Amino acid sequence: MNFDDYCQQKATPEGSSAYYALHRAPAARQPFLTALFALYRELEETVKETSDPTIGRTKHAWWQSELGRLDGGEPTHPVTKALEAHGAGVLDDTQHASLAALTDGFGTDLDQARYLDWPSLRHYLEQTGGAFATAVARATARDPVRATAWAVPLGAALLLAERVQEIGDDARHGRIYFPIDELQRYNVTAADIINRKYSDAFAELMRFQTERARRALDDALAAIPADERKTQRVLLALAALTKARLNEIERERFQVLHQRISLTPIRRLWISWRAR
Repeated sequence: MNFDDYCQQKATPEGSSAYYALHRAPAARQPFLTALFALYRELEETVKETSDPTIGRTKHAWWQSELGRLDGGEPTHPVTKALEAHGAGVLDDTQHASLAALTDGFGTDLDQARYLDWPSLRHYLEQTGGAFATAVARATARDPVRATAWAVPLGAALLLAERVQEIGDDARHGRIYFPIDELQRYNVTAADIINRKYSDAFAELMRFQTERARRALDDALAAIPADERKTQRVLLALAALTKARLNEIERERFQVLHQRISLTPIRRLWISWRAR
């Protein structure tokens, strides 16, 4: 298997949101963007699917070293080889900094499974989601230098929405991304979420979290410059798919603790192609 095939399988399993979003990218940039999404999944799996924290930190340290090898022109992993091969004119010092910030952001998950309040959670979202969206945005932006200003809020909003949508799965992996003070405000405990306990209080908490994520997405989308909207079809498609899934979760009365509520492939295809 060559590195492009590896990245394709890692980043975009057929029918996934990433699969449809990446098909909106310019053909010349699809391989590089696919490698970026594959890196995101590699880092996510390092944190999420490693039960032993020591092993997780060892794997995370390896990825930090591998990004250093990428920066030095000697990558060894299929994902970093793909980034190097397709990064001409894109993989500059700022992109390397974004990838390092993304890696550090996922490293936070190895040390922190709870957040006291919204400001502390927002910092994590901006570092991790913001770094990834910046890397994606800069790959196709008309003005890559200005991209960080509007890509960071969009990336943070996308990651916030993902954490709302994946609250049940995150809890099964020992992580709850709803701030502790907000759980207390709505009288929902971490044990309630871990034990999949539905209640009126949980529904109200989810309604608040969903509305905040939806509002953050709307605000971030409105901040994208008009002359960049055609260049950012990948992020726009992801945002449209994310909002549609939030709506679906709300229609299903927030029954997300025991199941993963998803859009059908045909809906994903339709929504991604209509995204503006």
